[in-house]
Amino acid sequence: MIRSIFLFGLSLFSVIITKAQPYLFEPALISKGGVFGLTISPDSQTALWVQSNGRRDTLIIMESSRRNGKWTAPVTASFSTTTANWKDIDPMFSPDGKLVLFQSTRPVPGKPEREGFDIWAVRREKEGWSEPFHLGNRINSDASESYASIANNGNIYFMKENENKIGKSDIYVAEYSNGAYLLPVNLGAPVNTTDRESNPFISPAEDYLLYFSTDSTGFGEVDLYISFRKNGKWTKGKNLGKPINSVLAEFCPFYHTQEKRLYFSRQEKLADRMLENLYYIDLDIEKYRE
Repeated sequence: MIRSIFLFGLSLFSVIITKAQPYLFEPALISKGGVFGLTISPDSQTALWVQSNGRRDTLIIMESSRRNGKWTAPVTASFSTTTANWKDIDPMFSPDGKLVLFQSTRPVPGKPEREGFDIWAVRREKEGWSEPFHLGNRINSDASESYASIANNGNIYFMKENENKIGKSDIYVAEYSNGAYLLPVNLGAPVNTTDRESNPFISPAEDYLLYFSTDSTGFGEVDLYISFRKNGKWTKGKNLGKPINSVLAEFCPFYHTQEKRLYFSRQEKLADRMLENLYYIDLDIEKYRE
């Protein structure tokens, strides 16, 4: 009874603040049932995402450009590949659009034994993308790191698998100081809980954090949440509510500051694969502040 009252109240609150319904991002051209993890450049002219084909045996970063108001046919991003034995995931533009973070299982210099995902990056150059470069072993470890996003000050937020291997994960931050990254720090409570927290998107000003949680009080298996930074501390995460969250799994949040639009991925588990697509909804983040 208490849970029913809570969910009704949360649903009513969220409908008031969101109103609009999420839309599929470029159906047929891009959202064709096997994609997730969209990021769009600050000038809204370049899109990057992951092609999964509904399974995770192949993970490739794809790219499209906006020409005359329309998105071009997707191609494999030059820093990703369809021929190698590694996987690439979770592209994310920096706030100035000059850098893209992503994660890969490609060989790590000096760490031939490493098998998980590490954080890599590419710079945007006049002729395209630079060669990928590894962000080093202060941020990266033998555990998998994924879904890295970066604030204006260079601080990087990301997910790291718990080393106890029980299948859960937490959100970490690696602060950028004097030209180098400090050792990552677990963000701690109230953002991280005994549930699984992942897919952190940090705002350019580092004043709010979007992420997913498997909190059992949510609407589905995985829901999107938001936390605000007040006086140097993070607030307890708020469920973004319906219609953003649903009985399905919502993940990979990305907020485009100029467009005032939330992009996210939604997954439905089928018998033999996962149905994964990209969605967007116009959203005023400020309405979630207390």
